[in-house]
Amino acid sequence: MRAAPTILHLDMDAFYASAEQAAKPSLRGKAVVVGGLGPRGVVATASYEARVLGVHSAMPTAQARRLAPNAAYLVPRFSLYRSVSEQVMELLGRLSPLVEPLSLDEAFVDLEAGGVADDTVSARRTGERLRTAIREVTGLSGSVGLAGSKMLAKIASEQAKPDGLVLIEPGTERELLAPMSVRTLPGVGPATGDHLRRAGMTTVNDLAEAGEAELVRLVGKAHGHGLYRMALGLDDRPVVAERDAKSVSVEDTFDVDLHDRVRVRAEVERLAVRCVERLRSADRSGRTVVLKVRRYDFSTLTRSETLRGPTDDPTVVREAAARLLEAVDTTGGVRLLGVGVTGLADFTQEDLFAQAADARELAARSETPQKPVADEGEGAAEEEPARESAEQLAARRWPAGHDVRHTVHGHGWVQGSGVGRVTVRFEEPGGPVGRVVTFRIDDPELSTADPLPLVRDPVDYSSWPASLPKSRSGPVSAAGGESRP
Repeated sequence: MRAAPTILHLDMDAFYASAEQAAKPSLRGKAVVVGGLGPRGVVATASYEARVLGVHSAMPTAQARRLAPNAAYLVPRFSLYRSVSEQVMELLGRLSPLVEPLSLDEAFVDLEAGGVADDTVSARRTGERLRTAIREVTGLSGSVGLAGSKMLAKIASEQAKPDGLVLIEPGTERELLAPMSVRTLPGVGPATGDHLRRAGMTTVNDLAEAGEAELVRLVGKAHGHGLYRMALGLDDRPVVAERDAKSVSVEDTFDVDLHDRVRVRAEVERLAVRCVERLRSADRSGRTVVLKVRRYDFSTLTRSETLRGPTDDPTVVREAAARLLEAVDTTGGVRLLGVGVTGLADFTQEDLFAQAADARELAARSETPQKPVADEGEGAAEEEPARESAEQLAARRWPAGHDVRHTVHGHGWVQGSGVGRVTVRFEEPGGPVGRVVTFRIDDPELSTADPLPLVRDPVDYSSWPASLPKSRSGPVSAAGGESRP
């Protein structure tokens, strides 16, 4: 625990949905749901307007549609989210050499290590300037928590949402935590929470008063010891700059269970190639290939094969995944397939000439359009081409929310598709609400496009944090323990 609140936790507000609202003027202030849109799709992120209606992350999209039938339902655009994430992480990296990313939109920062804060005043000032910088560069808002530990900083950022800053003064941790639910503490999920509730413990103060011995008796030695320390507000975990990934994997959930064994194998091989694409983009190789199969009855099987050495060879991974599939009974149907690689390393032990040949194969395969939702394991894969309806073909070629360009109308995004038609709204970030036009799905003047930057002319933060440009949106209040624009 630190004597000054110099650990910062940043959490972008409804990141995917906010990025879509910023990119699409017609969606600002409206309910937006981003995720898989098929019958088995899952919500990745919902805008705050959708959350008011009861929609939340990890909810089945079908349920979300019942709660918010008039919301805009969009397929994720991960290329845009990664681009914005890189901008945010670059700003954090200018504050400190110790930045611990947790996801595309969340990270811890050790402000003391960067020399930008050593007390309450400087920490608050840095947090406020960071929020200003993020808004100027990306057009999006982020919530900031400041505290003397990672656990408290994350709790503070959650309290700051949306678009705020909360600072927890060291020494006030126990008083702050006491009335909070036990579910507030890291590692206390639904099962542990119910177990503690049955023992008469519903608040953090109940845990602190119960004592370490009682918590160890209830949840085990390792968990009980950690739980007691957290209940006292104690957390000495450092901010770790490099979080080494333990595995790389991709998976797809299918709208309709796959029964054709040939189709199942083809999907496994396709997933293996995509897995290698991810592996190579991270400049890594792996020693163990893992196959995941979820069958029609929701039973999930995993099989693995350890190779002689680390590899990033698409042929090696593809063939290993195919061999693993041979040992799996897919009778009755398959609803999900996944391929992963574990035992990661920074080198390979494969034949260099074979790698060069397979690199060309991988590049050729990567030119084939892939489903945009599949990167995160959400949404649905297409049924066999011969069985696809016009609606399925249109949705696969023109995913809702994705970017397009028309030779006459310019840049736009897919509002919907079906019955051989695709409806496009032509508008750009920062511009006025655009007009809507419907085309045939095979219109030669309409093509897919890359996302446009959310901010056309961002403020230059190359000198950050030494000198900070004045915010266009005015100063941010710093009254009390919380500030919001």
